[in-house]
Amino acid sequence: MTTPPPTSGPYPGASPGAPRAPGMPTSGGPARTPATPTGGPPAPTHSTGRTIGRTLALALLVFVTVVLVLFVVFNTDSVDFSLVFADVNAPLVLGLLIAAVLGALVSALAGAVLRARRRHR
Repeated sequence: MTTPPPTSGPYPGASPGAPRAPGMPTSGGPARTPATPTGGPPAPTHSTGRTIGRTLALALLVFVTVVLVLFVVFNTDSVDFSLVFADVNAPLVLGLLIAAVLGALVSALAGAVLRARRRHR
């Protein structure tokens, strides 16, 4: 029976001054396996910041929904709207919501134009 050679180098069977092979440990211990199949960094775990952000977003969504429901309930009076070509008698909340939707559309279009200009540069 033969005994294995001493491990004085960077890996078993190497001379003391030999360079270490990639992926080999610096001591005589077992080699580490990569965290991912591609050998890249380990996959990120859930962070508490993401959870807090989702909780805050959900709380804000619930708050805005409650405010909108109250807004609709308290603004049911019928009013006259003077449009460009006609006069319309409709609930106040309908006129306010249409104005809000049109404002959001204008804002979204302006944001899209600015993003496209930034990408184009």
